[in-house]
Amino acid sequence: MIIPELPEYLTMLGGADYKGLIISLFTITAMISRPFSGKLADKIGRVPVIIFGAVVCFVCSLLYPLVISLTGFFLLRLVHGFSTGFTPTGIAAYIADIVPAHRRGEAMGLLGTATAVGMAGGPALGGLVANQFGLDAMFYCSSFLALVSIGILLTTRETVKSKTKFSFAYLKVKRADFFEPMVLAPCLVMVLYAFSYGAIFTLMPDFGQFVGIKNKGLLFTFLTIASLVIRLLAGKASDRYGRVPVLKISTFGILLSMIVVGTATTSFQLIVGVTLYGFAQGSTSPTLLAWATDLSHSEFKGRGIASLYIFMELGIGLGAFLSGLLYANNPDRFFITFLISGLLAALAFVYLLVRPRMVKS
Repeated sequence: MIIPELPEYLTMLGGADYKGLIISLFTITAMISRPFSGKLADKIGRVPVIIFGAVVCFVCSLLYPLVISLTGFFLLRLVHGFSTGFTPTGIAAYIADIVPAHRRGEAMGLLGTATAVGMAGGPALGGLVANQFGLDAMFYCSSFLALVSIGILLTTRETVKSKTKFSFAYLKVKRADFFEPMVLAPCLVMVLYAFSYGAIFTLMPDFGQFVGIKNKGLLFTFLTIASLVIRLLAGKASDRYGRVPVLKISTFGILLSMIVVGTATTSFQLIVGVTLYGFAQGSTSPTLLAWATDLSHSEFKGRGIASLYIFMELGIGLGAFLSGLLYANNPDRFFITFLISGLLAALAFVYLLVRPRMVKS
């Protein structure tokens, strides 16, 4: 909801040259918090982990209107990252607990569909509220929606049967808590694919304005609607035909979409490219999540899912930061930025073609 408006907000604070930090700072704390959220989800339960992330989102959205300096803004973006570091990990582990393995791809596709609904409506609603009532109203609206989600979570039944009470000892993570080796293959594909996601979310507001699209949330709406349409189909296809065959198609689709986006000179071409990316991204995310869950040990699902999300945040953070540096507020550099994103997706495609065949693929 707030991402499309943050570049302008940062510019108002005097930080036009630091747009790449909007996403990358957020993902730093999201990535750092994953080992903790994965361990806590396995120890104290999925629901408390989900609620903690929602509370962070609620509080941070309330604080944005009070920020008057670049330092304050960047610190808030760092703290805000804990929301993504905790909530998605708990949700994915929760779903893995209640859904049979042979329908896991479909379930993750449904989770992705719900996410896409929020990400399709969020930017459009955020842009509408910001244009009509100002940025402060948009932040307060975002905070209210987070509060509603907390209310829903308070009535949610826990799925971890042998959960324990929270202990500060759980915050002492060991080397094994940082990564689950069983999920290495989906993690490698994730980091290569997620680079493009960071680039898209960092540069689309400026690219849209460059080709004459005034509503910054419009492009994100096209992206997420396309993602919404494909997620359930891709999830079911991965259950039926396997995770890897679906990922080969989707990573190749990301390459094609990055070429279309990078060469766009009109609003129509940019919308087409972003829509193609939405289809590819919507197929990739739930399939990788289902694949990682397949490979995770039953007692360490939280850790396995957290490992995948760590690589996702790493890819998004690098994509956001490096694309911001490459772009440097120069529209002539859009092409090279998205070309690099496409080449990394092509590398993921090649890896899937040549990698040794695994038991669960």
